[in-house]
Amino acid sequence: MWDDQDRATRMSKERESLGVEVDLVEELQNKIADNLILAEIIEDQKDAAAIQEDIAAIQKGVESLTFYTLFDGPYDEKDAIVTIRSGAGGDDAQDWSEMLGRMYVRWAELHNFTVEIFDRTPGAEAGIKSMTFQVSGERAFGWLRGESGVHRLVRLSPFNSDNLRQTSFAQVEVLPIIDSIPEVEISSDDLKIDTFRSSGAGGQSVNTTDSAVRITHGPSGIVVSCQNERSQLQNKLQAMKILTAKLHKKYIELEEERQRALRGEQKSAQWGSQIRSYVLHPYKLVKDHRTKHESHDIDSILDGDIDAFISAYLHDKG
Repeated sequence: MWDDQDRATRMSKERESLGVEVDLVEELQNKIADNLILAEIIEDQKDAAAIQEDIAAIQKGVESLTFYTLFDGPYDEKDAIVTIRSGAGGDDAQDWSEMLGRMYVRWAELHNFTVEIFDRTPGAEAGIKSMTFQVSGERAFGWLRGESGVHRLVRLSPFNSDNLRQTSFAQVEVLPIIDSIPEVEISSDDLKIDTFRSSGAGGQSVNTTDSAVRITHGPSGIVVSCQNERSQLQNKLQAMKILTAKLHKKYIELEEERQRALRGEQKSAQWGSQIRSYVLHPYKLVKDHRTKHESHDIDSILDGDIDAFISAYLHDKG
């Protein structure tokens, strides 16, 4: 195993993740066994109170283990690639896309996950047109897979003189990072690789060389880019990582479409599926249209506290 460093790293990471779950199971088993013995020899109210405290801790532990079972997708253990694109709404949509990007970065920080930005295209006046980044951590894709879809913002626009209410949209795409696609062979002959100068705010860290990379996959028409790394080679490797994830998604979508065609079903318009609304005016409310989960604490949510929405989605799908 150790002859393949990447494989060894992945397996060590998986072992560590499974070890956490095994430790939790053993800890619960020991607590249950201890309290069963204590229940047989209980003599006073003090002992009874101690058992009640342990029961509450055991219940919490069981809930955590039950939550782990919701990560049953084939790629839930993988890291995630998140892409955010501004939709209808002009400058407001671009500003909204940047707000979403900050929300997911803050969420990752709260979970001690790491974030690596691959590509970021600033808006003409404010915000971003698009942003692609990797979230690495335990079950990162499993956590974030339910965030794919259209996110809607309703607020008083800071970008018009009349301060009118504006509705804007952003598209979030979450893909698992996979090593290869057995069903799809990526041939170098099908790739068009262009280099360009990275965009940025300037300063000492600005990239002044043509190290940014854009890869176009001819057969699928998929275009990906990366400009975060200083090295052209590193940008190419990261762009290939994104391309592999997108080709995998396209392969799955084509298979699903083929199955629907065999069953005589019509394909739904995924791009137009609005999964969640964030309302800042005339009231404050965040509502997920799939699970019906909602919260009025929009400030905390935009600061990364979205676990309740993620949990509701996983329980609904589980």
